Amino acid sequence: MSVVAPPSLAAIQAALAFEPLGDAAGNVTIGTGRFDGAAVHLALVENRAASGSIGSVEVRKLSPLLQVVARERSPLVLFLDSAGAKVSEGLRALGAFRQVYRDALAAALAGAPIAAVLGRNCYGGSSMLAHLAQHRLFADNTQLAMSGPSIIAASAGMNVLDEMFRAMAEASMSAASRMKANAANCILASDASVEDWLREALAPARPAEAFRARHDAMGERLPKERAAATSEGVRRRDFEKLYPGGYETTEAAGLIRGQGRSNDGEETILGIVGKAPLGAERAWRFADAAWALLAAPPARLRVFLDCAAHAARLEDERIVLSEYIVGMSAPLALLAARGTRVEMTVLGEAGGGVYVALASPATVVSAVYGAQIRVLPGSAVTAILGEVKEEAVSAAEYKAAGVAEEEIKLGIV
Repeated sequence: MSVVAPPSLAAIQAALAFEPLGDAAGNVTIGTGRFDGAAVHLALVENRAASGSIGSVEVRKLSPLLQVVARERSPLVLFLDSAGAKVSEGLRALGAFRQVYRDALAAALAGAPIAAVLGRNCYGGSSMLAHLAQHRLFADNTQLAMSGPSIIAASAGMNVLDEMFRAMAEASMSAASRMKANAANCILASDASVEDWLREALAPARPAEAFRARHDAMGERLPKERAAATSEGVRRRDFEKLYPGGYETTEAAGLIRGQGRSNDGEETILGIVGKAPLGAERAWRFADAAWALLAAPPARLRVFLDCAAHAARLEDERIVLSEYIVGMSAPLALLAARGTRVEMTVLGEAGGGVYVALASPATVVSAVYGAQIRVLPGSAVTAILGEVKEEAVSAAEYKAAGVAEEEIKLGIV
């Protein structure tokens, strides 16, 4: 199909008769408009810094809008040209992004029609927000991925300017490759109009069915030839302390499942552990286990996390890792909406989009004493900001940043 760059931001604003509400807050401008006789909200997230666009200032503007969208189930158009959370703000940015992602997830699952229009860059948290939308409109030069090229190159020990790497990255992250992965990804054909796209993108949503269908489709996207994940019984010293009434758990390639009896009663256990970064397959298996729980939602679900980051690999980006990470959060939020008390506990390391996807649907996030929560692993932060000295963070600082409400001291020696 012959394609051209989609309409400019100005054309989107014109189609919606956009009127800004107040001044911009950092990188974010919000406003209202009308389309086909109905009111539409518009939020613009623009790219003015390499370290990300969404921090505490931007979230104070975005979150109230998303809460209105969820309450009214009103249409929302998101313009995203951003590398995601402001890495330069550190943990404050991670806590702020947890909040805005929670609100965006709630809006999507409430049935609000959400459409995403993408600029040149859509990395990290911005790519997660984009995948909460029903439809995404790409520019022909848009790149969408959980990790930007510099982080992937650093992880692979390659030079981001190397021609071979750039060709592989383009093949993995380009708008053309994203169109092949999901029919909801679009570059407008030369004879198409933005109004036609908006009409389809803002059609009434059936979110639970849509997210479930997307999960099944992503399972088909995984490599056909892969090693089987064998389940084995697992014993952990931290679980011995957390579950004095006993527990039964199995682990299969970094995915933990089971039941435990804490002082607060019976809990279903689901977790991601292991030193390996989270790739698309493990994220899908976690989501699959969470979807299975929806058949008979448990009273309590504790999600455990000991995984420092998502995988910065081109093979995961080829099948759109962002979509798999978003896929973990949807069934958790649906369980919470159906009465399950969802809590999350960080056992060791956590950070980035993996943390956000699991923490956002949780009522409470706790961290075991000594656990480390970071906006991104040190190597990724270095690739973005240069060398940054890491310092120990206290439980009070985690709470102030909004990344963990409680600390658990297990007394393991």
